[in-house]
Amino acid sequence: MPTETVQQTLKGGEWLIKPSAPESTFTADDFSEEQLMIKDMCDQFLDMEVYPKLDRIDALEAGLMPSLVAKAGEQGLLATAFPEAYGGMGKDFVTSTIINEYLGGGYSFSVAVAAHTGIGTLPILYFGTEEQKQKYIPKLITGEWAGAYGLTEPNSGSDALSAKTTAKLSDDGKHYILNGQKCWITNGGFAHVYTVFAKVDGDKFTGFIVERGTEGFTQGPEEHKMGIKGSSTVQLYFQDAKVPVENVLGEIGKGHKIAFNILNIGRLKLCAAALGGARRSMNISVEYAKTREQFKQPIANFGAIKHKIAEMTIKTFVAESALYRTAAWIDEKEKEQLESGKHFNEALLSAAEEYAIECAMLKVYGSEVLDFVVDEGVQIHGGNGFSAEYNISRAYRDSRINRIYEGTNEINRLLTLDMTLKRAMGGRLDLMGPAMNAQKDLMSIPDFSSEEETTFSRELKLVANFKKAILIAAGAAVQKLMMKIEQEQEVLMNLADMAIETFNAESVLLRVIKLSQAKGEASTQLQQDMMRTYLYDAADRILKSGKDAVNAFAEGDEQRMILMGLRRFTKAEPFNVKDARRRIADKVIAEGKYCF
Repeated sequence: MPTETVQQTLKGGEWLIKPSAPESTFTADDFSEEQLMIKDMCDQFLDMEVYPKLDRIDALEAGLMPSLVAKAGEQGLLATAFPEAYGGMGKDFVTSTIINEYLGGGYSFSVAVAAHTGIGTLPILYFGTEEQKQKYIPKLITGEWAGAYGLTEPNSGSDALSAKTTAKLSDDGKHYILNGQKCWITNGGFAHVYTVFAKVDGDKFTGFIVERGTEGFTQGPEEHKMGIKGSSTVQLYFQDAKVPVENVLGEIGKGHKIAFNILNIGRLKLCAAALGGARRSMNISVEYAKTREQFKQPIANFGAIKHKIAEMTIKTFVAESALYRTAAWIDEKEKEQLESGKHFNEALLSAAEEYAIECAMLKVYGSEVLDFVVDEGVQIHGGNGFSAEYNISRAYRDSRINRIYEGTNEINRLLTLDMTLKRAMGGRLDLMGPAMNAQKDLMSIPDFSSEEETTFSRELKLVANFKKAILIAAGAAVQKLMMKIEQEQEVLMNLADMAIETFNAESVLLRVIKLSQAKGEASTQLQQDMMRTYLYDAADRILKSGKDAVNAFAEGDEQRMILMGLRRFTKAEPFNVKDARRRIADKVIAEGKYCF
């Protein structure tokens, strides 16, 4: 069991090879009074302004969504994270993450706001000239104007750099002439400002700021979608569209820097919004379970329903733990960059890039937690869950898109391993030493000596062993497959799942230790139940993913040795998860909502 503590902020990916200290881990239990007030403001906005209008929003009532975005702007909910120089409030990254989470339960409205404050505005803020920022940012953060982002094309989704839209400098040198098509553009039907990507001279991928009303720029009709029906989604068409040269965003040929850097922030924020949706969906499901009677009693009394409610609660609690641990890292890195003299745009972008691995993992887990919660919510509602009259059916439909945009979950799983391995090969992340140590541990005789145990010593040792399981499986895969590993996507995704489970397990463990130290172990028994249930189940999931990976590339004695190590490093102590889940569910049912 590791005893060393790390007080400084870990670099991206370093959690895999270095221990973290609970006291230096930020959690949702650490929100300031101001942050709690902002959280309540977001909740009130959804309750008062959005929920009474959900059917009208889904019907795409003309002018309704823009008016709601503008109203959110009037209340300051769009300006929180933006610099005061442009009319913003200049709040920290954690606070902006809180807003994304607590506005995340607003169905289509949440999509519109997240797109507006994220991909619709941030490219200009971080890559625009001072003139561009002064012209657009003040209007965007008040909600007077709405923003959108044009990257995807009919034949270029995940492979964004294969885009066909072209930009050619006009003969007089005053405009770029854009020709092409963009699809799936959120807020496209009412936005005033669009960040659009096109290729200059056939190969220089470049960003442009395009305003509504630009000559040659038109949009298609609203798409009819499976979910997020109230989110405006259209295609954009450019037929000799004349964009002034002063509207080039960033440098010619450097558009990929805009596209990919903005996605890092967007992935974390998507996790936050998914959590907001999960919490809201859980609350309506718990309330339904308390009022729906079968066999002369509320269905909330039945063990099968309690199991569902507990699992919804555990997954949300775990995701929240990983989210704010990472958000605080980004916030701390940004402040460090600012103190070193970097401009605010460089500071946050480099901070988000530092934790791109964690952002990718959060996007995957957050979107899959929401999918789990809404699916179980429909099941709790039974036949009524299939009725459009109940909001849980809306939540179910709306959830599905989250595993697709901001990079599909498959792409993000592949990125998790790809970025980790590239950092190791580039010297940014020292995996070799820890991997060799894990191999030595594998060959050594297990230590059965009785150490003095603390309340969480077994869990700390288990998480440390999870990391060893990843290192031996990934190390063997790299050694065996070498450069061919990029072609073995199934193996990479197995390894990514091991990493996601382990990061989550450590995050929730650190949160519970910190909370227990602050409030006492007796008052955190339910949080300990959630943590121990997650770790107990994660051990089996990590073993399964590891076995699937190893069986794909190893055989004979090598295979048997690695599999033996995986079993050893994922061995969890027996734990009564049934009783733990019942205790968790009983508390949530008594409160009538997610209450942690």
